[in-house]
Amino acid sequence: MSAIAIAFFRHGRVVASRAARSSASRPMSPCPSLARCISSTGGRKNLAAAAERRLQQPAAWDSFGIWLDEPVVLPPRSGEGGQALKKASVPSFGCASQMGKRKENEDRYRVAQLADDLFLFAVFDGHGGAAAAEFCSRHFSHFIQRNLQFESDLESVLEKSFLQIDGAFLQHICSLGEDPPLFVGTTATVALLRNETELVVASVGDSPAVLCREGKAESLTEDHSPRRKDERQRILQCGGIIEWNSAGDPYVNGRLAMTRSIGDFQVKPYGVIAQPEITTVKLQHSKDCFLVLTTDGVSGIMEGQEMCDIVKKCQDPSEASLIVTDQALLYGTQDNATTLVVPFGAWGKYKNALTSSSFGRIMVASCRWS
Repeated sequence: MSAIAIAFFRHGRVVASRAARSSASRPMSPCPSLARCISSTGGRKNLAAAAERRLQQPAAWDSFGIWLDEPVVLPPRSGEGGQALKKASVPSFGCASQMGKRKENEDRYRVAQLADDLFLFAVFDGHGGAAAAEFCSRHFSHFIQRNLQFESDLESVLEKSFLQIDGAFLQHICSLGEDPPLFVGTTATVALLRNETELVVASVGDSPAVLCREGKAESLTEDHSPRRKDERQRILQCGGIIEWNSAGDPYVNGRLAMTRSIGDFQVKPYGVIAQPEITTVKLQHSKDCFLVLTTDGVSGIMEGQEMCDIVKKCQDPSEASLIVTDQALLYGTQDNATTLVVPFGAWGKYKNALTSSSFGRIMVASCRWS
């Protein structure tokens, strides 16, 4: 009898299936706890007896668990603060946002379904407070939907929406009182996905959008920085000045690190504009893996390919966004860190990393030198 018990625990699936064929017609009856049998005085005999009774109940044997030849692959999870996008082939998104070493989190993000075939993904990195980023995250989709009533061209819709929300934010802060906070502003990177294949990305500021195609990072945006010759020329032509701090970073009029933004009305007369640069991509779901939107708390310390290599190893977008954000904090970013990941058809297809960690990065990650 003890041999039966040993065989049951070692080869439960085989023994149970044999018992099922031989006793399919036998009625089910309650089974005592095996743990009680094992701990009792006649442990070996009770164990064998319990196993024998257990073999007579084929329909209940699986309460012990089953033996699998292959691991179970869990379905993708929806992103933090978001829901599954069920009406399109985009199954889910993932977003993680952390305060880092700042006193408050001025980053915001927005995901919305604007129509049956149209989705919006956006990140906003506020400065001078969270008011501008919060305003954009709440109202940007409204301006896009309103403009879509009059035209279908997404590039034109996005351009008008950026300019309109900049004007609406000015009206909003002026209505707050006699001393409006004209120094408050935000970056904005907004992606529209239509018919599962048309991806249009518009941005102001330095919150990048990166497309992973065949495992390689392709930047869809370019930072609006005074380092860019074309941007710097516009500032100077409008009477602005570029000042460089001790770390070698340029600032418009000594206070703003970007040349395009929503808000920042103190420097708008000096060439800072809200007009976005726009990129349109036709997605190829056999090649395109995912889209990553981040704020500069992540992109300022991690390259686009490095982010893509991390995301490629993750099971779902929620896990990916959290790991990328955590990695930026581990590398020593001082800013708020936000990552939004949108999967496409080639999700999970390309897993090989194209970058390797340098010795310096390993030391930063292990010792938190910054």
